[in-house]
Parts: sequence; C-alpha cells; structure tokens
Amino acid sequence: MRKRLDNRSSARMLDRNSGFTLIELLVVVIIIGLLASLVAPKFFGKLGMSKQKTAKAQIELFGAALDEFRLDNGRYPSTEEGLSALRDKPEDLENWAGPYLPKAIPKDPWGHEYVYSSPGEHYDYDLISYGRDGEQGGEDEDSDMVSWE
Repeated sequence: MRKRLDNRSSARMLDRNSGFTLIELLVVVIIIGLLASLVAPKFFGKLGMSKQKTAKAQIELFGAALDEFRLDNGRYPSTEEGLSALRDKPEDLENWAGPYLPKAIPKDPWGHEYVYSSPGEHYDYDLISYGRDGEQGGEDEDSDMVSWE
C-alpha cells in the first residue's frame, strides 16, 4: 500500500513541476517580439524595393510593345488612345498587328494607372508610375518610375 502512495505523490509532484511558468512564457514572448522588430523593417524595405523594380520592368515591357506598335503603324499611340491601343485596335490604323501585349494592361504595383503621353516632354512618349503616393515627385517608395531614365 505504501508503494501506491509513493507513486501517487510522485505523480502529483511531476504535475506541479511540469510546464512553464508565466514568467518563462513572458520572456519567450518578449524575445520573439524583439527579433520581429529587428527583422520586420528589413523585410518591408525589400518589399517596397521589389515594387519599384516591378514598376520599372513593366515600363520596359510597355516600351517594347510601344516600339513594336510604332514599327507597324509609323507612330506611337496618341495620348488619347493611350496604352489601350496596345490591346485594342484604334479605328484609323490599317497596319495594326496587335495585340502588342499578351494580357490586359495592369495597374502599377501600388494600384495606380500608368500615366502615358505622346508626344512626351522627355522623349517621343513619356510613361510614368508616380509610386506609392500616386503623386508627382517623392522619395524612396514614393519616387516616380519613368520611361526615359
């Protein structure tokens, strides 16, 4: 009988001593929070940079399609025709051999429309993404991505 009591009391002792205390859990949560605060800014900085690279790559893709449009039609699409002339045939063009883009014209990575004008102020056409803020100018992720640079 005594042996059974010893087993029960040792089982109770194990139950009381197993698991983590509240202080141990708080220490672990604080450490995880500190690590996240060090890693998160670097991760989100890379995210903004990747959106800028995506916008630049899309502008270059549009540029190649615009050049192909010009080769076929002798001119770039007018400002009024816009980038949609790369997908849908304008009425007055007989040599249009599009669509010049395989998919619908996307918005920039921040969800804004690309700004297209032809003739442009800097080149035969200007194509601009105004960045995260959607307004001309800005720095870092708010800076403009342009076709002439």
